[in-house]
Amino acid sequence: MSDSNEPLVIVGLSGGVDSAVAAHLLIEQGHRVEALFMKNWEEDDEPGYCAAAADLADARTVAERLGIRLHRVNFASEYWERVFERFLAEYRALRTPNPDVLCNKEIKFRAFLEHAQTLGADRIATGHYARLTQDGAGMHLRLAADASKDQTYFLHLLDQAQLARALFPLADLSKAEVRAIARRLGLANAEKKDSTGICFIGERRFGDFLDRFLARSPGPIMTAEGQVLGEHRGLAWYTIGQRQGLGIGGVTAAGEAPWFVARKDVARNALIVVQGGDHPLLYAQEMAGEQLHWIGGQAPAAAPLDCLCRLRHRQPLQPCTIVGYDSETCRVRFDTPQRALAPGQSAVFYLGDDCLGGCVIQHADALNASVTGPCLQDL
Repeated sequence: MSDSNEPLVIVGLSGGVDSAVAAHLLIEQGHRVEALFMKNWEEDDEPGYCAAAADLADARTVAERLGIRLHRVNFASEYWERVFERFLAEYRALRTPNPDVLCNKEIKFRAFLEHAQTLGADRIATGHYARLTQDGAGMHLRLAADASKDQTYFLHLLDQAQLARALFPLADLSKAEVRAIARRLGLANAEKKDSTGICFIGERRFGDFLDRFLARSPGPIMTAEGQVLGEHRGLAWYTIGQRQGLGIGGVTAAGEAPWFVARKDVARNALIVVQGGDHPLLYAQEMAGEQLHWIGGQAPAAAPLDCLCRLRHRQPLQPCTIVGYDSETCRVRFDTPQRALAPGQSAVFYLGDDCLGGCVIQHADALNASVTGPCLQDL
């Protein structure tokens, strides 16, 4: 039983199994716990895309089962202004943003934290798989025990003040252990499928969703040598490394290997594709980053800094060297060539299991620029 004089922890209860077990563990540890359900998107009239009502019902069931108070708040306006408008701006700039990274910074660990404090909370907690430690240098965001579920990639924009108020109860658990706890507690959502993708897109096709907000600008799909293979709907609808949805049929004398997006030629409004997943144009050994952020407030050492990097969720950590950086930008060289570095995506840096922060990929250098042909000279 928790003491009524204990500091209050408010858990972000999403309706999923992870946040439910996080709340239970905090109660078990003796914390005084309440929960908050956040609605971050105003649903349209099409059913099944963003099941906020079903999630709220699951959150209520969990709160009742655990015997904790459930608060509700609507952050749809904040989400639109702080996350979604920037998401659209990045797509208009022909980049591929990661809204989940920005959502954590601006909504789950800013708007949620501020609202929880008005409810009397001292700290907030979530069902993220990540670990926190503290020493004389401050707060450290570290890899979770379950490498397959680790979410530090999505949390790398948090700062010292946000981390100091956060708790991650699932740090040392695997997903299997979390579900086992939920089953033991008799939680109705013990077997609930993990949410994937972005809530406001849901199960619909991503391209169809973008059609609602961006104007199409069709142009040619062509090879690096200039052969036109088809027509794209607009460069914003595609990302580097994409294979599906290109609409390229059989190409005479080209063989059966699949085609992949390698570049966006803005001057020609052309989508450059290559055949085969190991094509040199899909790889880069160096990249430029912008919007550089260090969790500790500054870099842990002067450049060159040997560290590890993750370019997408669940990717194994890649050895690299930050060869130079200033307050906003950095230059990174990888020990081995990296595939499909998409401008707008996040590159996150680590020393061992310590997440240092990260940057947004600005551009990457093709592994072998000599194969690009004349149509890519101005990229």
